[in-house]
Amino acid sequence: MKANLINIFEKTIRETEIHVAGKHISKIQIIGPENPALPYILPGFTDAHVHVESSMLTPAQFARLAVVHGTIATVSDPHEIANVLGVEGVHFMIADGKRVPFKFCFGAPSCVPATVFETTGAIVDAEQVGELLASDDIGYLAEVMNVPGVLNEDPDMMAKIHWARHYNKAIDGHAPGLRGEEARQYAGYGITTDHECFTYEEAREKIGYGVKILIREGSAARNFNALIPLIDEFPDHIMFCSDDKHPDNLVEGHINLLVKRALALGYDFWNVLQAACINPVMHYSLNVGLLREGDAADFILVDNLNAFNILETWIDGALVAKNGQSLIPDLRSEHPNHFECTLKSASDFIFSAKNPETRIRVIEALDGQLVTNECITEAKIVEGSIVPDPEKDVLKVTVVNRYSPARPAVAFIRNFGLKRGALASSVAHDSHNIICIGCDDESIARAVNLVIGARGGLSAVGAGMEHVIGLPIAGLMTDRDGYEVAESYTKVDRFVKEALGSTLKSPFMSLSFMALLVIPSLKLSDKGLFDGENFKFTAASL
Repeated sequence: MKANLINIFEKTIRETEIHVAGKHISKIQIIGPENPALPYILPGFTDAHVHVESSMLTPAQFARLAVVHGTIATVSDPHEIANVLGVEGVHFMIADGKRVPFKFCFGAPSCVPATVFETTGAIVDAEQVGELLASDDIGYLAEVMNVPGVLNEDPDMMAKIHWARHYNKAIDGHAPGLRGEEARQYAGYGITTDHECFTYEEAREKIGYGVKILIREGSAARNFNALIPLIDEFPDHIMFCSDDKHPDNLVEGHINLLVKRALALGYDFWNVLQAACINPVMHYSLNVGLLREGDAADFILVDNLNAFNILETWIDGALVAKNGQSLIPDLRSEHPNHFECTLKSASDFIFSAKNPETRIRVIEALDGQLVTNECITEAKIVEGSIVPDPEKDVLKVTVVNRYSPARPAVAFIRNFGLKRGALASSVAHDSHNIICIGCDDESIARAVNLVIGARGGLSAVGAGMEHVIGLPIAGLMTDRDGYEVAESYTKVDRFVKEALGSTLKSPFMSLSFMALLVIPSLKLSDKGLFDGENFKFTAASL
């Protein structure tokens, strides 16, 4: 095929004829200078850190949507499904991904469970991590979230890091807000990436410690604006990632959107493409072609250097997407799950007041961020119970253990903006119990029970209506057609915003992180309200 070859290594653009033999590029013949009448060919995009499960799609369905946007590979941490199903879940992801022409690089989950302060469906210990890392199907040790474990040299954490070093595989980091000597010490154990930086200063400091920074723009956490100036300062140390991407956002675009955005802002053309195409492949030693003779025939064609629209996506010499249409087949999958939860009643969510002047500790959600704040406010008390106060944007939040019978944990939250009803989800990082936020106990019970009845999923109730999206695979994913799932998700997302009143950009994605204890400062697990700054439980009422 003839096209203008964008050679990122040499920083040249020339009219070229590319010869493909089977799965590889057999010959690259330079014809002459750039010819604007022809399309442009370049290596495909790689998402340097993503949890495929957060798309609510199987790997096979995720790939169908991603290739349309020029994504040919992902560095995928399967710790979501591992928290539900253990190593069995990791093997499910690998096997499902192999069914389609797409290059998934799965990691060995390093923190399952993420903490001991929550109930999870499985444990992945150091011995199992070692067995995973010994496999060619596992490319790296996935994000090391247990920062205290690293700094205090916890034996289990150290053993997992040892196995990664033994097999010469990359170690991913996860250290939001870590600075100074502790950040230097953390990186000193061979942890060479971080996708959790939310300020320019933090990221720049970590680069000084040898850490490569992943600029993240997902459905909930968005750090592009804060971190993109780094790309022209440290082009060898920057990659793009989505981390968590809901299906509606994946239909709209992927890494291609970050490329377009960075170029529109005037950042260096070659640095942007290096971050999107080259750096992840080199850092993780991915089996991905970079448009050189002998490489796998993995590449994309774009219309021009202004619009940068994806015309075609090729993987291993096969055309997998053309003009916005995916050519990957629509495949069904197995439905492994772990769901042992009984139906709840409104009385299960009552929160009794200590006295008539009780104050409450409230989680303050921040739109577009995983971190939260803590605030103290006066409780609204009705008949001896603390109840939500939607007029003051103080709602009730609960986490229900889905692995064994237990009383729900209940606390309070603000900034979701609901005026009525409730929304619930079994996608609740990282243990994936059921999390629900609502304006009254009856709505909360109904939303929770819809999720239980589906053995996992998302639900929303209120204004006389109910919505549920079933996620029968580990309570995290479905093998339904990804475009249909995106349409269903868009409908329920709109319902939560328009009918229930949520003011968040992505209420379900934000909801899913309100149980993520390793991100400060205040979160809720199935065992109680958790102080992420001091890493201990705290009281919801004062």
